[in-house]
Amino acid sequence: CKSGQICFSAEDPITMLRSFNPIARKVLSASASSASSRCPKAHHFSSNITRLGTDVLPTMSQAVVHNGVVYLSGQVDGTAEDLVGQTKNVLAKIDGYLDEAGTDKSKLLTSTIWLKDIEKDFGAMNEVWNSWIDPENKPVRATTEASLARPNLLVEIQVTASLD
Repeated sequence: CKSGQICFSAEDPITMLRSFNPIARKVLSASASSASSRCPKAHHFSSNITRLGTDVLPTMSQAVVHNGVVYLSGQVDGTAEDLVGQTKNVLAKIDGYLDEAGTDKSKLLTSTIWLKDIEKDFGAMNEVWNSWIDPENKPVRATTEASLARPNLLVEIQVTASLD
């Protein structure tokens, strides 16, 4: 590694994880040249990030593609008045962003679903989800109850997917 680069061994995941932390990055950068002498198979990160949907909200991207993984922000819908309509609209948004990123729901890795009222709405959301999801390629999933950003929002869904 050259001075100023973040270096780590492929066999050293702790150092790799620390390199993502801005404070640790400064410490690691200071010792980068000594890291290369300790780690003959040293690597460094290059920035290869694509951001999609940056014009939707001023605070975030709707999707980020990095190292073959598509990360979607939590998707909501404020146009439908009921949970079934909101869930269908959110899943349509997810389909659109996945398509724009170059993948689809058959390559989902993870999903997180937040419901405003899990006791009341879990069954209806799950029915819509089950009709949408690829039955041969189900992601891991967590569903929980949460206070959402606006009172009219009933569901929020966030997913990650592979490009491969």
